[in-house]
Amino acid sequence: MFSNAEIGIDLGTANTLVYSKNKGIVYNEPSVVALDIETKTVLAVGQEAKNMIGKTPGKIVAVRPLKDGVIADFDVTTSMLKQIMKKATRTLGFTLKKPNVVVCTPSGSTSVERRAIQDAVRNCGAKHVHLIEEPVAAAIGSDLPVEEPVANVVVDIGGGTTEVAIISYGGVVSCHSIRVGGDQLDEDIIHHVRKRYNLLIGERTAEQIKMEIGYALVEHPEMTMEIRGRDLVSGLPKTIELQSTEIQKALKESLLHILEAIRATLEDCPPELSGDIVDRGVILTGGGSLLNGMQEWLSEEIVVPVYLAPNPLESVAIGTGRSLAVIDKIQKVK
Repeated sequence: MFSNAEIGIDLGTANTLVYSKNKGIVYNEPSVVALDIETKTVLAVGQEAKNMIGKTPGKIVAVRPLKDGVIADFDVTTSMLKQIMKKATRTLGFTLKKPNVVVCTPSGSTSVERRAIQDAVRNCGAKHVHLIEEPVAAAIGSDLPVEEPVANVVVDIGGGTTEVAIISYGGVVSCHSIRVGGDQLDEDIIHHVRKRYNLLIGERTAEQIKMEIGYALVEHPEMTMEIRGRDLVSGLPKTIELQSTEIQKALKESLLHILEAIRATLEDCPPELSGDIVDRGVILTGGGSLLNGMQEWLSEEIVVPVYLAPNPLESVAIGTGRSLAVIDKIQKVK
């Protein structure tokens, strides 16, 4: 069934990854596109475009065409996918005539949103486009036995969405998808710094703060970080020092939303599978799971073992690629 012309795409809000069976991850860059507003031409894609965020002249704009895991701007997404396919095929060292593509979608996405993803990938020259739900892909990529009749609980904290799913026998038994993820945590930090210090900071600075001194709701040694931004009163550049405890408070509300989604999913679990969850625990994937203290905090709150996937950032893409082998079984179960 496998041929060179089969690839899996994790079309994420924050990053887009392409997986090939033979070479593994062949493309992993931010889902950002730099556009010339006047001519509508794509100037850069991925890391190069992300480096331009907040630093471009008026006629160039760096945009994220995906919002909350689904397509917000169809034309820009299609242009981005075409560039990604070109880069990926160069890495693979062959020309994809008409590849078979599997793309993952958030389990909470509507049929219109799913159709948009299918159309965008088809416009890039794909022969067949299969869609797979993100939690199922994350479970396959985390080496969980998804085809067996045992409960596999996956918490995938991505850029735009957090997906919590109980998977058994190749299908989703219970699932909750909320539009809170890494981007929302960045927004919380921007809002906090603006409100408390009258200082305006950009998305990239907020992300850096989150990665360095952001903590889940656990006790930790106090850390500090110097950041720069624009003073909203004087309009001049200004440097301030932030503490990790205040960032922790700023993130509290969003983290509690994630916890609520996990609890709601576990409450919907059939009693037969609940025993499996106590034995097998919960697997964390996605970039948000790398927040300091996340694993420790969740295991304390839900009183079930919580494990981090082997490659949290890549597990959805790896699962999407691997799912080509079992896509028929998974779709039959659906």
